[in-house]
Amino acid sequence: MKAPHFWSAGLDPRSREAAPLTRLLLSPLAFAYRLGVQKKLEKAVPVRMDIPVICAGNLTVGGVGKTPVVAAIRGVLTAQGVRAATLSRGYGGGAKGVIRVQPGTHTAADVGDEPLMLAASGESWIGRDRVAAARQMQADGVQVIVMDDGHQNPSLYKDLSLVVIDAAAPFGNGHLLPKGPLREPVSDGLARAGGVVLMGAGDVPGAVAQAGVPVLRASVAPTGAMPQGPLVAFAGIGRPIKFFDALTAAGADLREAVGYGDHHVYSGSELKFLHGLAKAHGARLITTTKDHVRLPQAEQQRVLAFPVAARFEDAGALDALLAPIITSANT
Repeated sequence: MKAPHFWSAGLDPRSREAAPLTRLLLSPLAFAYRLGVQKKLEKAVPVRMDIPVICAGNLTVGGVGKTPVVAAIRGVLTAQGVRAATLSRGYGGGAKGVIRVQPGTHTAADVGDEPLMLAASGESWIGRDRVAAARQMQADGVQVIVMDDGHQNPSLYKDLSLVVIDAAAPFGNGHLLPKGPLREPVSDGLARAGGVVLMGAGDVPGAVAQAGVPVLRASVAPTGAMPQGPLVAFAGIGRPIKFFDALTAAGADLREAVGYGDHHVYSGSELKFLHGLAKAHGARLITTTKDHVRLPQAEQQRVLAFPVAARFEDAGALDALLAPIITSANT
């Protein structure tokens, strides 16, 4: 099968790293960024809730498969009879305050794409003020909070912090923002972790092995059958190429692939272009569930979504990490 042509819409689909000269010029900013993160963490006095808080975060910006991991953890807790709910910042949404996300009521423009996607399979809340959100969730009867992101946010005490890492591209060029993709030094982030979720194929990074934390292997897998016939894919996620590779691995007849920046809001002209591209190939459009919830309702009827879920290789290892959380929630 002929490999699909990749259209890059203003981004390098395989890397977020700056060129060598640019990295050199950005060194002072990266140093200042590191000091800022360290100072914030050192000065913080995390608020401890009366219910357990789990955080699934990452050390780099975007594209590691964190949100499916959050949904999977919530699913394990729910299956054990625990009322677990996700908590997100609501990036990209315009709504203010603490909100329990309702798929039939809210849109991605209100609450952000990831919280809306999480609300399709379970209980999902947003709140830029994580402490205020956690307090309201606890008052509403939530038994366990599963934070989507927030490893570098010290406002809430975390009973369990998991760092999600892409095995194929663990730490990029090893530099902090804006020189590279790291949000903080790897050793600092791993020192606060109770475990690492290594997504996809690849060796355990040396820094992870040295940290001595439990390592869970996981991957994302389709939850339904691959649509038949030619397809044109598009995605506005952290690493669009991962989505296109997943489609190809699942047997898609992929003719074209168009990548956009993370959380991209599609304009009318961009959607017209994508439909035209699909028509030229006699194909249907397909995108991620995260992108799908950002589309206008009329477009959602015309575009296929490709749902995936995180699958842990050793479910027992995840159960062991979550056992103290479940016990605490039930006491």
